[in-house]
Amino acid sequence: MNSLHTIIVILQVLSALTIIGLVLLQHGKGADMGASFGSGASGSLFGATGSSNFLSKSTGVAAAIFFAATLGLAFINNKPAAVGGGVMENIPASSVPGAAPAESSVPGAEPAKPAGDAGQSNQVPK
Repeated sequence: MNSLHTIIVILQVLSALTIIGLVLLQHGKGADMGASFGSGASGSLFGATGSSNFLSKSTGVAAAIFFAATLGLAFINNKPAAVGGGVMENIPASSVPGAAPAESSVPGAEPAKPAGDAGQSNQVPK
C-alpha cells in the first residue's frame, strides 16, 4: 500500500507541474489584439488557431489526472477514527495525580522534602 501511495504522489506532482507549464504557454485573451496585426501568429508552434485547442485540451487532461490522483490519495489515506476511548485514556501513568514523583535527574541533588515543617511527619491524624 505504501508503494501505491508513493506512485500516486509522484503522479500528482508531475501533473501539477504539467498544468503549470501548459498554463504558462497559453496566450491570454489580451494577446489576441496583437496577434491580429501579425505580431505573434507566425511564430506559433501549432499555427494561428491550433495551439489554443491543443494546449487547452492538454491542460484539461492534466487537470483530470491531478483531480483523480487527489481523490486516490484521499481514498487511500481515509482511516476511520478509533471507536471508544476518551482523551483521558491516552495519558501515560506517570502523569496521573497522586502518583509518586519521579527521581531527580541531577547528580548529587537531594530528594525533595515534603511541604511543612521538617520535624513533622506526613501522616494524617486519625
